[in-house]
Amino acid sequence: MIELKDIHQIYDGPQGPVEALKGIDLNVAPGEVFGVIGRSGAGKSSLVRTINLLNRPARGTVRVDGRELTALNDAELRAARQGIGMIFQHFNLLSSRTVYDNVALPLELSGLRAAETKARVEPLLELVGLASLRDRYPAQISGGQKQRVGIARALANRPKVLLSDEATSALDPETTRSILSLLQQINREFGLTVVLITHEMQVIKQLAQQVAVIDHGRIVEQGAVLDVFTQPQHATTRSLLEDIAPQQLPESVLARIRALMQDGHAQESQLLRIAFAGEASADQPLLSQVIRRFGIDLSIVHGQVDEIQGRPFGSLAVLARGARESLAAAVAHLRGAGVLVQEVAHV
Repeated sequence: MIELKDIHQIYDGPQGPVEALKGIDLNVAPGEVFGVIGRSGAGKSSLVRTINLLNRPARGTVRVDGRELTALNDAELRAARQGIGMIFQHFNLLSSRTVYDNVALPLELSGLRAAETKARVEPLLELVGLASLRDRYPAQISGGQKQRVGIARALANRPKVLLSDEATSALDPETTRSILSLLQQINREFGLTVVLITHEMQVIKQLAQQVAVIDHGRIVEQGAVLDVFTQPQHATTRSLLEDIAPQQLPESVLARIRALMQDGHAQESQLLRIAFAGEASADQPLLSQVIRRFGIDLSIVHGQVDEIQGRPFGSLAVLARGARESLAAAVAHLRGAGVLVQEVAHV
């Protein structure tokens, strides 16, 4: 549905040209929710705005729904953009227009008659839960309600692609969850392809199926959300995951582990990080199996078990004790069952 190839974006800065995007390649499948995450200034908004050519790249090609947008003239591009809806961080509503009229605006600009506009707008207001607020102005509704207006407006032209540029970052956590649930419903019911720009891994966790991590204008890691969460490869990804899937053990836990490892026990001790994802790993009694089979002791000293869109994932810090050969065999057994096992070298 969306293909970005060798995208470069350059802006004029106070001290000369600034390269915001550096050779981005990205493919988003039809009907997919694709998340792009990175820190402030990483290039996220520059990236999403190249998809509808609000920012035309200095180099590279953008293809959406089979059309190469970078090859279109202005009139053709305006027509193509009707198939690409966009919602914004700060809503971008017109204060002088009611909720109904804000949603109707793109249809009026497209030349639809009033009756056709009404037939489209009213179901959208029902969808986003704002039918009773249709005659209110933006100043009379909450931030979450404003974003719902923005979502309805983005859907007015019946797009195939929906771009979300930090759509929840100005909202409180409860409102954020409701907006993400609405976007999930829209993706499911309409089959829209959604590109979700955010700096919050919690947003990716709730909504996205695939994720790309951007850092200093480059994609440094991408893949299925479950894989990236459980096996992050890049330092930026691991840092962004700290709030919901910590990669580092708290110092208080490390101190307790040091004490356990120095208590004079004669057996070999290893601190292992065990990460698992999906039902196949989560539902098996793997730890009890290796305790019985290999005659080792396992103590869970830290951990977290959660879900990504109904699929379990988790990370456990386990202090393993036993003969060296038994520990090695237990680790091999866990890895053979599809569990990621890493020895924590520095405690």
